[in-house]
Amino acid sequence: MANKPHMNLIFIGHVDHGKSTTVGRILFETGAVSEGDMKKLQEKAKEFGMEGTELAYVMDALKEERQRGMTIDLAHRKFESSKYYYTIIDAPGHRDFVKNMITGVSQADAAVLVVSAVEGPQAQTKEHIFLARTLGIKQLIIAVNKLDRENYSQDAFNKTKAAVSEILKSIGYKPEEIKFIPISGLKGDNVTKKSANFPWYNGPALLDACDMFSPPEKPRDRPLRLPIQEAYTITGIGTVPVGRVETGVLKPNQTIIIMPSEIKGEVKSIEMHHEQLPEAGPGDNIGFSVKGIGKNDVHRGDVAGTPDNPPTVVSEFTAQIVVLNHPTVIAKGYTPVFHAHTAQIACTVTELVKKIDPKTGQVAQEHPDFIKTGDVAVIKCVPLKPFCLEKAKDFPPLGRFAIRDMGQTVAAGMVIDLVPKKD
Repeated sequence: MANKPHMNLIFIGHVDHGKSTTVGRILFETGAVSEGDMKKLQEKAKEFGMEGTELAYVMDALKEERQRGMTIDLAHRKFESSKYYYTIIDAPGHRDFVKNMITGVSQADAAVLVVSAVEGPQAQTKEHIFLARTLGIKQLIIAVNKLDRENYSQDAFNKTKAAVSEILKSIGYKPEEIKFIPISGLKGDNVTKKSANFPWYNGPALLDACDMFSPPEKPRDRPLRLPIQEAYTITGIGTVPVGRVETGVLKPNQTIIIMPSEIKGEVKSIEMHHEQLPEAGPGDNIGFSVKGIGKNDVHRGDVAGTPDNPPTVVSEFTAQIVVLNHPTVIAKGYTPVFHAHTAQIACTVTELVKKIDPKTGQVAQEHPDFIKTGDVAVIKCVPLKPFCLEKAKDFPPLGRFAIRDMGQTVAAGMVIDLVPKKD
């Protein structure tokens, strides 16, 4: 399994357009879910009087979701194709669950947008494409689902394709570079293998199209950036920070610096899944023991790097954001919590630089008094505590963030410029 390249794949799209059913079909047909599990799910579906929906239940593991018949939390499942080892992130389509979707999209290497040919694109279809674009997903496939309910008609497929192409264009994707695949998740047509029900279609099945994605880049030659998730003290070993290498390479005997505290230490050993590693690279989730750093010197949200190119601590940053869902408006002085990599830091909005027309990318208004749900804007912010951030173009995982307030995600964005903190 480990020899195949790994891909994080997210399924997005409007509620009830068949995401969970399609994912369930893939997991079942690739052998990630056994016949036995499938039988159990069929019995469960019967019990709730929802026969024929058992495929969706593969991902909807929570009982509450089964009874409500919708996907709430992010579910992670693994499966393999002949080319990749995949982790599927099944993002909720329902309006209230956008925050989970942001977490999912920020972890994904590629996305499959599921659109029903019966209903056509809906409000969330657009919102999800928008989020995928804002959070930097370049690889996207459109699965046009439920064609069994349209008698496998080419017209129904073309109509949906045309409507989705308009949305893609308005958000800055090039529809001509994106594959549109006709499927029936429920009946299994064209999901993992080609279906005779689409004689008019000569492209790949959905899974074959996913295998055409490029694997994620492994930016090994970039400077080291390793956001810390936790730090443990282990008797006889000392301080063991845990986190995921985003860029660069970490090796034993290397001197590292932890920012923002500027404490240096020497890496003694690195381990992943309880095995010692000779080095760790991008994408590896590791624990590493460090000499010269105490448990109280390192915290969640800190970033490890090398002394010759330490992670940036910002005194101020400029970001482009999309306001997803704010009950009122955002104005100067607003201080929500920014979630970037493993850090969560309150930041004050000091300036609304400009509002941008999402369709054209042109400036719609300079220095607006406020911004509201649906707006795209450039803002300046000052963190209330030392905060490690990078420009999104230099270190994407450390330059993207979600803004949370009142228990919900109000916006998402990326850092376009920054002022490093002076000593």
